[in-house]
This record gives sequence, C-alpha cells and structure tokens, in this order.
Amino acid sequence: MARRAGVSVTTVSRFLAGQPVRAADTIRTAVADLAYRPSPVARSLRSGRTRSIAVVVPDVTNPFFAAVVKGAEAVARQDEYHLFLSNTDENVDREAAVLADLVGRVDGVILAPTVESDEAPLRAHRAGLPIVFLDREIGGSAMFDAVLVDNVGGSRRAAEHLLDLGHRRIAIVNGTMRSTPGRQRRETFIETLTSRGVEPAEILEEVGDFREQGGYQAVLRLLALEHPPTAIFVTNNLMTVGALRALHDIGARVPDQVSIVGFDDLDLAALLMPPLTVVERPMEEQGSLAMRLLLNRLRDRGDATPRRIVLETRLLVRGSTARPATATRKPLS
Repeated sequence: MARRAGVSVTTVSRFLAGQPVRAADTIRTAVADLAYRPSPVARSLRSGRTRSIAVVVPDVTNPFFAAVVKGAEAVARQDEYHLFLSNTDENVDREAAVLADLVGRVDGVILAPTVESDEAPLRAHRAGLPIVFLDREIGGSAMFDAVLVDNVGGSRRAAEHLLDLGHRRIAIVNGTMRSTPGRQRRETFIETLTSRGVEPAEILEEVGDFREQGGYQAVLRLLALEHPPTAIFVTNNLMTVGALRALHDIGARVPDQVSIVGFDDLDLAALLMPPLTVVERPMEEQGSLAMRLLLNRLRDRGDATPRRIVLETRLLVRGSTARPATATRKPLS
C-alpha cells in the first residue's frame, strides 16, 4: 500500500492509526483501490486487546438468552468487537473451566452465573478478566457491573393477579433456589400469598430446574393431586412451554380448569388459544445494556464504581387466567 500511495510505511501506519498525515487523500485512495482491511490479529498485538468478548450463559436453548445475545451482539458490532457464545448447561464445574480458559483470550465476559455461591467469577476477576453479570448475581457481586430485572415486582404482580381473581389453592413451578431468579421469584411469590392470608399448606410447589421437561413433569404431578391447584405460576419460559404441553396432554382446559401465568413472554404467547398471561421483561435491552457496561469498563479500567441496573417487569394479562371454578375439583389425570 505504501508503494501504491508513494509514501513511507510509517506514514501509512500513522494514517491507519487515525493520525493526521499530509498524504491522507492519496493513502485513502490506495486503501479503496486495494480493498484493504486492517488485520485484527496485528491490531490486537499492537493494542494488547483481542477485540473479542464472550457471553457465557447457562442454557443456549432458552429463548431469553437468545434475545439477550442478539441485543449484546448489536452493540458489540458497532464497536467492532467479535462475540463468542459459551453454554455452561447449568453446570458449576463447566462454568469454572470456561472462565479459566477465557482469561487472556478475550477482553471481557458477560456472564449469567450458574449459582449465587459461585466462586469462579471471583477467580477470573482476580486474574484480570472484566466481567458483567447478566440476570443473575453471586455473593460479593458489589465489585461487578450487573444488569438484572425486577424479579420481585414481577412475581408479586403475578401472585396478586391470581389472588384478585379469587384463587386460593395456587401452585408455583420454580427453578433452582441456588440462582438469583429462582430464589427471588419463589420467595416473593410465596410471601405475597401468605401476606394475603393464604395458608402455607394451601401453597403447592414443584421444582422444574428451568427446563422444559422439568416444567412438564412438575405440572403432571400437580394436577394428579387429590386437590389440584386452580392456578399455577411458572417461573421461566422453558418450564412454561413444558407446562402447556402437560396441560394439553391430559386435556386440562385453560383457564376453565386451571389458570396459568408464565415468567418471560414467548413469541407465540399472544397467539395461543387462549393467549398466555405472562410477566414480561425487556430481554434484548438487558443484553445491550450489559454490553455497554462491559465496553465502558474496557475503556476505563480504573476504579469506576460498578453499576447495578435493574430493569422493570410488567404483567401482560391475557386469556390464560380467569376466576376459579366453584365446583369441587378432582384430579385431572
């Protein structure tokens, strides 16, 4: 390129680095003629940056994390960062191995920790790897940037909605209590029910591990009880899919026999028959905000105070919830 423009290699290097040079127009023409693109490898060697960011999630099959990655990738592309996706499959050991391998290989990580007692992020942080938490936190999170959602407000609104409809025998299908959303959604939902006079013995609970099959089996167990619930709150989208499949398989009528509320909207939720009542949150925005926090952290590696952003949730009331039937209920399976 220097030969094409008739200038020195040093002058071309200064131009490509954004510095003013006298032959700028000539070099710009040579760049266009040669269709030149800077080598990312060479640039990383000069800057000490890889221009790569990893997004580490517990379940790549979850539509929520797909939306998050989409939001994060859009922001990363604007800054010419490459995105790598890694799946931990809700496995603490796998997450620890992934983070250890990423140290020195990427400039930073957006991470949804597997459990709140997780220590792998702390080790990676001490090794100099910038991390932003997404959707979940760990003990000692005060030193990390984080983008979360209002699990408390969303779960409270779901409980109040079912109570206001007149439901008293209510069930919750929850994920693991070791994760931030699992713990917060369960605790808030049950506290709201008991604060409104529901006896603890009336509250039914099954664990679905945030997986579709877990939600399916949990709902089958609930509806096989001698006195099944009249309403069910399912605390994530994959378990909601499983719950709906279980209701379909046993022929349970929604909402005539059982009302259902899910946490996280689904693309087809409004098109189901009946449409699904859900706690909605801004999923893509969660990813884009996490990426912006990480890029800001990469630009300023100083002692800037970590930011903790909590996005609002809202209850979308559709057709899957209604007042409970007054007749004595019998097992549905």
